[in-house]
Amino acid sequence: MEKRKICLKTAIEKKAMDIVLIDLRGLSTITDYFLIMSGNSDRHTEAIGEAILEKMEKAGYKPIGVEGLTEGRWVLLDFGDLVVHVFYEPIREYYDLEGLWADAPRVEWKDLLETN
Repeated sequence: MEKRKICLKTAIEKKAMDIVLIDLRGLSTITDYFLIMSGNSDRHTEAIGEAILEKMEKAGYKPIGVEGLTEGRWVLLDFGDLVVHVFYEPIREYYDLEGLWADAPRVEWKDLLETN
């Protein structure tokens, strides 16, 4: 299964909020996609990040980098062409990644989940 789908399904299972998938292809050399979501507490944020990491590793995807998993304020999971950001909501508002990448297209991720 594709990386984005695994992360999205896991985020939904863990009740992540305000999920946004940003297409950075052609706009960034860092990654192709940012998957951004929120948790309603530091513990919720940690749980979402841990679950995504576990499901991705079971699917054979090893992260290039993992940051913030023990603090639960901003969890960053770098899978190369996909970087997952799990924020505690007030931290997400402060850093406003969506605002920084306002010109980048948003992916209709619900449609992505419906495709094979």
